[in-house]
Amino acid sequence: MDSYTLELRINDRIGRITFGHPSKNAMTSEMLNKLADLIDKANESRLSAIVISSEGSSVFCAGANFDELLELENEKQATAFFSGFAKVILAIRRSKAMIIGRVQGKSVGGGVGLIASCDYCYATETASIKLSEIGIGIAPLVIEPVVSRKIGVGAMAEFALNPNEWKNSEWAHNNKLYQSVYSSEVELDKALEEKLHQLATYSPDALSALKYSLWEGTEHYEDLLFKRAEESGKLSLTKKARSILTAFKNRRNA
Repeated sequence: MDSYTLELRINDRIGRITFGHPSKNAMTSEMLNKLADLIDKANESRLSAIVISSEGSSVFCAGANFDELLELENEKQATAFFSGFAKVILAIRRSKAMIIGRVQGKSVGGGVGLIASCDYCYATETASIKLSEIGIGIAPLVIEPVVSRKIGVGAMAEFALNPNEWKNSEWAHNNKLYQSVYSSEVELDKALEEKLHQLATYSPDALSALKYSLWEGTEHYEDLLFKRAEESGKLSLTKKARSILTAFKNRRNA
């Protein structure tokens, strides 16, 4: 598997997690597991917020790593892969600190799930999003609860059933996936740093109480997301999905 970046820095009650992968910041199972571990590790400190950001400018996160998806050989491996997304969502859910997304570019599939899991998101105008899963023979099952929680079931159905359509940052903002949108990364970072400075002055206990209230009613995610991971794993091994993924990889490498 290609090398990747995943690091945690903590300063002045603010944690910063940065990830990167040569394949448009697509997530491998190893990255997902380590990201969940880093969020938990950051949670050991008395933090006000944790920022999740990625490398580069054009893409925030391309979702699941297709190369690894094609290497899956059985249901056990496939379930383990999709469980990585469940682990990240659950780590964000149990974090006492507010999780803030810094979204500087496009996101697909699991990347949208990561955005929806964040408690607050700053984005650029180029941060378009797409749920491509149905178009490749899978389904956005693991991330559906957190996306629907933000945008509503009706919008989720419309979003998921148009797998080739990019939704722009205005749509994401209007549907509450993004709380603030900026014309450039410079403007985004200026506003983000102002917010982080503000959050660092607040009571960690008060922020934790608010965080808990925002996620109230999601206790069932602990079981649901892993069941969804099993379902997604089975779908990823079907002939239809394998054929589409292989064709996509061949076009990319042509």
